[in-house]
Amino acid sequence: MDSLDEVDEIVHEPTQEFVESTNVWQFMQAHDVADYDELIERTTTDLDWFWGELPDYLGLEFHERWDAVRDETDGPQFTQWYPGAKLNVAHNTLDRHARVNSGTRNHVACIWEGEGGEVRQQTYHDLHRQANKVANALTDRGIGEGDTVGLYMPMVPEVQSILYGIFKVGAIAVPIFSGFGVDATATRIEDSECSVLFTGDGFYRRGDEITLKETADEAIEQAGHVEHTIVYDRLGIADSEDKTLRWTRRDEWWDETVAEQDDEFETRVMDASDPCMLLYSSGTTGKPKGIVHTHGGALVQPAKEIHFGFDQKPGDRFFWVSDIGWMMGPWTLIGNHAFGGTIVMYEGAPDYPEPDRFWEMIDRHGVTQFGISPTAIRALRKYGDDYVEGHDLSTLRLLGSTGEPWDPESWQWFYEEIGGGDTPIINISGGTEVFGCFLMPMPIQGLKPCTLGGPGLGMDIDIVDEDGASIADEHERGYLVARSSNPAMTKSLWSGDERYLEEYWSRFEDVWNHGDWAQKDTDGFWFLHGRADDAINVAGRKVGPAEVEGALIDHADVNQAAAVGVPDDTTGEAVVAYVILEDGVEVADALREELREHVGEELGKPFRPREILFVDEFPKTQSGKIIRRAIEGAYTGEDIGDLSSIENPDALAKLKEAR
Repeated sequence: MDSLDEVDEIVHEPTQEFVESTNVWQFMQAHDVADYDELIERTTTDLDWFWGELPDYLGLEFHERWDAVRDETDGPQFTQWYPGAKLNVAHNTLDRHARVNSGTRNHVACIWEGEGGEVRQQTYHDLHRQANKVANALTDRGIGEGDTVGLYMPMVPEVQSILYGIFKVGAIAVPIFSGFGVDATATRIEDSECSVLFTGDGFYRRGDEITLKETADEAIEQAGHVEHTIVYDRLGIADSEDKTLRWTRRDEWWDETVAEQDDEFETRVMDASDPCMLLYSSGTTGKPKGIVHTHGGALVQPAKEIHFGFDQKPGDRFFWVSDIGWMMGPWTLIGNHAFGGTIVMYEGAPDYPEPDRFWEMIDRHGVTQFGISPTAIRALRKYGDDYVEGHDLSTLRLLGSTGEPWDPESWQWFYEEIGGGDTPIINISGGTEVFGCFLMPMPIQGLKPCTLGGPGLGMDIDIVDEDGASIADEHERGYLVARSSNPAMTKSLWSGDERYLEEYWSRFEDVWNHGDWAQKDTDGFWFLHGRADDAINVAGRKVGPAEVEGALIDHADVNQAAAVGVPDDTTGEAVVAYVILEDGVEVADALREELREHVGEELGKPFRPREILFVDEFPKTQSGKIIRRAIEGAYTGEDIGDLSSIENPDALAKLKEAR
């Protein structure tokens, strides 16, 4: 979406009855807040009041109270939130709900559906016992406070007990996207140095068995560090006479390790600032960034957003389409389980066996909140309205989306066909670095197509120009920034402070630069216009150009490579790669496809280039740096502006002729 002209009409207006039923309205009444504008003003300027009030208001349990809401002695870059406080995320999401007299002990924590149609349910009592077993298994293998544990898992219910079991022992969870190839997985294992990895033999996708452990084995051999691999048997290989699986001395079956453990474990009490999770976000400079999240921030932030933004109520069933390896996976679990809520989890493809799979699941399970990426909606919309008809979607109270900008037509289709024309789309944006949302509509707001509403509660954000001056109220497009930290904002990177400060705090003084283009219209609605940096955002999943280029260069026939992100009708953005071949290697369609598949194997199928084009040289600076914006402009035909830094401008013409 390049212009606000086509989204200038308010198409959703909540009824007063709906507004007064919401959690955020109740909060406003309790604190004498008159309207939405006052709510945002107060929560984003009086941060100590809001974030200090929040844990008690939401009923979150801290074992020891904080000495102060925040300590900015070392500057906003290294703000300490809730210093002195003691808690554990797992206690709040699991232990207290599984108590005998809790009232939620036998509530359903998860409804899981496999691609083949099988359904499993876990109560809080079930999940608590299983997480305790995970914690005991980890303790037996020497895992304790501050150690890292990898999750390279299929989307099965056990991912919940693994995540919470890691939290229970005070260790740090390292979720890894199950669709990643060898190189991407190895990079994350190597950086985090996890000695235990949970994985599975595989999973089902479009009816096929997709192996996972083989990729895990190769990644471990490349990265090292892993001493114990605990393998969940999803494909039935453990008891099969026909199926085989490579086995090493470090490998152990889930049923022979975790399942045999004692189901009691005393959850460890942690400092609010102790790390509990390490999430990876790809940057533009090659190596993915290890984002560090703490017990305090990783609990309070998603709980706030699920309670207020998604208006969670007892009996709700929350279904967000995500993998445990992406931020939205843990965010969904923690945010809902903090209140004893029910999440719906799905293993397979969105259009298998038919394109109505999600609509069928919403009908069958009575889903009340449904979140999905714009890319997935664009793909499902192409199948037509017939697949939606015949399914009862009336249980839906709110829709959600994240990951990338919308196009107005797809947003409108989602709103009208899935939401029935009266269900708000809570379109959110923030990211891995903040484990939550900088921008988030409240359900009490009217909505324009594609809007993200405004700042999330307690999020002190702004839009600035090249010089760091605020232009939000001038309604100009600029850089999305944060002027203050929030509890879930990473305090640094796993690799250290230097890259952290360079990536987020170097462009503007004492201001977090998030890297998105943002704009606020004259009615106060905020919109995003994509990334301001080079990161390629494929269907809401980011990959650095250098990672794609590195995978291509690993191929024996490739000398150099340059990857750029270009607009795509389905995925929002797609990878296009230009390649310089080694001497003597001839251009061929078979080689082109081989290189595409090679990238898919190394980084995961979503990142396979849409096109691979062959050239003899790239536009470069005098120092030899490839100018990606020139390459992107040559492909899209857009004006790339100043060319004075290009040492070899003739290369641009060759790019345009590339085949």
